[in-house]
Amino acid sequence: MKSPEVDLSDCSMCGICVDLCPMIFQLNEAGYIEVVHSNNYPEKDIEEAIKNCRGDCIYWTESG
Repeated sequence: MKSPEVDLSDCSMCGICVDLCPMIFQLNEAGYIEVVHSNNYPEKDIEEAIKNCRGDCIYWTESG
């Protein structure tokens, strides 16, 4: 199964991913973007977040 990842070293914390896909991307208590664990990631919504990410820091990864 593939899942989204955020490379925090490139993330500008613009919040576009949270705006576009709030059920998967959240701002955590430390002020960083995190991916919420899910058994079913909405590919269309995540692709939209990837496309609009200012830092180009969201990508898919294969998980076991």
